[in-house]
Amino acid sequence: MRRRSFAALAATAVGAPAAGGVLAGCAPSPRPGSRAAGATLTVATTTDVVNFNPLVGNSRTDYWITDLMYPRLLTIDEAGNKQPWLAVRYGYHDPKTGYYRIRDDVRWSDGKPVTAADVAFTINAIKRDKPAGNTTFGQLTNVARASAASATEVLLHLSKPDQTVLREVGFWMNVVPAHVFGKVSNVATFANTGDWVGCGPYTLVSAAKGQAYTLERTEPYPWAPGGKPSLARVVFRVYPDINTEILALRSGEVDLIANTLPPAQVDVLRHTTGITVRKVPGLGYAHLAYNMKHKPLDKLAVRQALAHAVDYAAIRRVVLQGQAVSTHSSPIAPVLTAYADPSMTEYRHDPAHARRLLRQAGYHADARGRFGLSLRMIYSLQDAVTAQWASMVASDAAKAGITITLQGMDRNTYLAKTDAGDYDIYAGNFAIMDDPVTNMALTYLPGGAINYSKVDDPALSKLITDAQVATPDEQRELVAKAAHLVRDNVYDNVVYMQNFYVAHRTEWTGFVAKPSELLTVVDPASLARVRTRS
Repeated sequence: MRRRSFAALAATAVGAPAAGGVLAGCAPSPRPGSRAAGATLTVATTTDVVNFNPLVGNSRTDYWITDLMYPRLLTIDEAGNKQPWLAVRYGYHDPKTGYYRIRDDVRWSDGKPVTAADVAFTINAIKRDKPAGNTTFGQLTNVARASAASATEVLLHLSKPDQTVLREVGFWMNVVPAHVFGKVSNVATFANTGDWVGCGPYTLVSAAKGQAYTLERTEPYPWAPGGKPSLARVVFRVYPDINTEILALRSGEVDLIANTLPPAQVDVLRHTTGITVRKVPGLGYAHLAYNMKHKPLDKLAVRQALAHAVDYAAIRRVVLQGQAVSTHSSPIAPVLTAYADPSMTEYRHDPAHARRLLRQAGYHADARGRFGLSLRMIYSLQDAVTAQWASMVASDAAKAGITITLQGMDRNTYLAKTDAGDYDIYAGNFAIMDDPVTNMALTYLPGGAINYSKVDDPALSKLITDAQVATPDEQRELVAKAAHLVRDNVYDNVVYMQNFYVAHRTEWTGFVAKPSELLTVVDPASLARVRTRS
């Protein structure tokens, strides 16, 4: 396979004209009591903030709030393509030296400029301190260190070539101010409470656990129209559950529900006066992972039988109420049109064929049609949607003569059992699978952080590792071959990709939907533009 030179690749890197002029942006706005002009958007959430430090693994509300304060190098469009944000250009100087060029017109809310040194500090601090739950840490495997070549150019010094690291680190990592986070010896234990310094459209000014979190406008903000976020403040108000949130939305107590709606509520709210329901493209998938370290799941025929026992269409129709689509048994979300292969086909729901596969594998059914296969399937009870379809999977398997014992559990126990590999079948979902090469490395390489099927296939591993150093065009070809291997060998059984829905009061407009339930319409690009219709 012919490979283009790195010089050619760098010439085609995502870019935009460098911003020029005097430093601006993200200066502090008036504090509480100043009665800053503009509207307040009240957002409902069901979880409190656990960490105000964006470098530490956190709850969804943590993510939403810190994402409004700490910029990312790249953003993403509705088709899953990475786009410039703080970085206006990125590429490679040579196979082992990547770079980002960042805007020169941005300041932190305390007036200090945002520079390449902040970006380099953030990368090196994550490498050094290994913050718990930090997504970027796993993506920095091939990064030895980062350095600032100038005020606007960051260099990533790689231990080996890696064509995925720039776009993944750029998208996932929040940049933090070195002059604040650099004062502590370990960023992984930094609480970051009070006197917040950020560089987003809004900066946190008060927090009351179990009640509300208030952010106020920071201006100027270069990414907002006219350099000024449209809202004076954003308030995240905490509610005990989705039903209470919906009552608050109906009454006008809140303007937006941040977490996605249960499928059963979508049509109800669509027909509710004063409420608008918006679709958010999915960028992840729900799946079943068969632990190949546990017999008989090491046998292809058994995995194929399990795959053919599932009634995928019924799950999407009954549980998701038509709000999910098939990935055609591919681990690549259809929204990623540059990588998705329309020629792939979903595993056929066929209990009779599942039985034939088991007989061909040497299993014999008893008088009641059971093959003596008994498997444990774990899932989180906090995930109501998965809990529903897990029950359907067990029922479908019984029709094929396979016994699946359901083990629903609290989320912490579920995560602990997942980490320990203590399951035969894992039922769950990934919120964002935004980069097929990186995602496949994490999911299917031996030792991958989310290799829940315990796959160890040299042919698949080679395709993935080759893709990590290939040019984008070559990556697409290699990823397509890898996806077929995953599908044909049932290394992952993707059940569906869900499209999500959020609801807001109709008098609000300007929301921008970003793919996945993690970004939805509370992404900085969206909330910097939201306004009332009046």
